[in-house]
Amino acid sequence: MEQLSLLSILTIGSLLGIKHALEPDHIIGVSTIASQSKKLWKSSLVGVFWGIGHTSTLFVVGMLLIVLKISISDKWAMSLEFLVGIMLVYFGVTAMASHRKNDHHDTHSANADGKFSYRKPLIMGFIHGLAGSAAIILLTLGTVDSVWQGAAYILVFGLGTIVSMLFFNTVIGIPFVLSKNKRSINKPLIQFAGLLSAAFGLYYMYNLGINEGLFRLWI
Repeated sequence: MEQLSLLSILTIGSLLGIKHALEPDHIIGVSTIASQSKKLWKSSLVGVFWGIGHTSTLFVVGMLLIVLKISISDKWAMSLEFLVGIMLVYFGVTAMASHRKNDHHDTHSANADGKFSYRKPLIMGFIHGLAGSAAIILLTLGTVDSVWQGAAYILVFGLGTIVSMLFFNTVIGIPFVLSKNKRSINKPLIQFAGLLSAAFGLYYMYNLGINEGLFRLWI
């Protein structure tokens, strides 16, 4: 019965991980990075590195909260979410600016992947992991009976996000890779991805600060 219970917990964790990865702020955020690679396998790995950063933060913060039996206040949980909005604006603006620095097609094609780094999705994953810690830990505490089950739940949850992000980043990367030699198409696609990220980030901050009352908690 205990094994069945653990199996159920891990199954739920993996499915929720897959669902969690598909939240708009996650997909929009990683698309700004994936759009800047000219090779599909690199775009795919953006999702993997995002998932590694996300899972690492969730695991460290989550285990601390579970072991110490403490929780994150609404004020700080929302503040961490607000940080996601700032990050989305930043990555959106940098994505839009990336093409303006490379107006010559030949220069851009030669150097774009040479400058490509997985540090960005890793950092983005860290920040998303921090922002999602409170909600994930609440789910974990309501499901598991012990610390080691909590650890297993978070790891399986993280694995679900990695698999999901790997798949969807591959899909997201296809139009950018196919249009890599067609600047008239590729540039607007990247600009749109950046603009969407920046706009969503601004909306995200407005919603948290005004509609959900974060600013009132700090003032």
